[in-house]
Amino acid sequence: MENLKNRVTIYEVAKVAGVSLATVSRVINNSDIVSQKTKDKVNAVIKKLGYKPSALAQGLATSKSTCIGIVVPSANYVYISNMLSGMTDKAKELGYDLRLFTTSHNREEALKVMDDVITSHVDGAIIFDDELGNGELMQIASYAVPLVAINNDIEASNVGCIHFGYEHNIRNIVNEYLKHPDKEMYFLHSHNAGKLLARIEKAFVETHVQNNANYGILSCDDSYSKTYSDFKVFFESTKKGYFLTYRDSLAAAIMNAAIDSGLRVPEDVEVLSLIGTKYAQIMRPQISSMHIDLYNIGARAVEMLANIMNQTECEKHLKIASEFIKRSTTL
Repeated sequence: MENLKNRVTIYEVAKVAGVSLATVSRVINNSDIVSQKTKDKVNAVIKKLGYKPSALAQGLATSKSTCIGIVVPSANYVYISNMLSGMTDKAKELGYDLRLFTTSHNREEALKVMDDVITSHVDGAIIFDDELGNGELMQIASYAVPLVAINNDIEASNVGCIHFGYEHNIRNIVNEYLKHPDKEMYFLHSHNAGKLLARIEKAFVETHVQNNANYGILSCDDSYSKTYSDFKVFFESTKKGYFLTYRDSLAAAIMNAAIDSGLRVPEDVEVLSLIGTKYAQIMRPQISSMHIDLYNIGARAVEMLANIMNQTECEKHLKIASEFIKRSTTL
């Protein structure tokens, strides 16, 4: 992102002056509602940095529109779509426009998208991308862009965080199961699934180690057809197991492979989907899953960002706990 430092943005002016974007805009537009002391301070920073006002600066003062950038790894997953629906509805309610940025499972591409977010002059951003670490997100925050990070933990005055709480429930599920186990538990390690799945996997492994219990880790692709074919082979030699997997489609692949191999669900094969969606209920048998209201998370993310942009007092660290919903694929 070094190339971005060659151009001065309104975000940098606001950061150096210690004021909001709207205040810088009002100073540029010579608004009467800003004190002379604040005008002098902001104008001094503008002169020092060599900032050239843009259309964004004029638009902020008149409050014609406020644009929020949304960064997600893909809009194709159902759980991402649910979150985007919540963001869209809340943004419409609050009078904000949204601009969507998508990344693939590639850190370099994610960093390029962050460049795009900053140079697009969005007024704030919501970022849900497991390929980005706290360092990259802090770099964005350093441009004084108000930010809400989903599933990342950052401490900064212009940043809010929303966490998914899975580990506690996973430990409870494993502990309860290990009191009377009749199958070995397996965790499906999906390639490029990100830090959330890595945290859940860590909780799964640690709980088994604490109980001196056997467990298995199976690697799989994030693909229904590949997972189905792999498990058709797996079930030729393994006739029982309890499988924890990332998404409903992978859980369905395991369940269907088991049934097509002549195994019973859940008597022989139990399956739990970690990020449950509506498809967990559509499948037959219905899939047991962990549930988080992602529509609500999307709406709360926009609301939190709006409060940060408007410098309104708000809770900037939220943890949303998951809920285990037992259906027909677990005993």
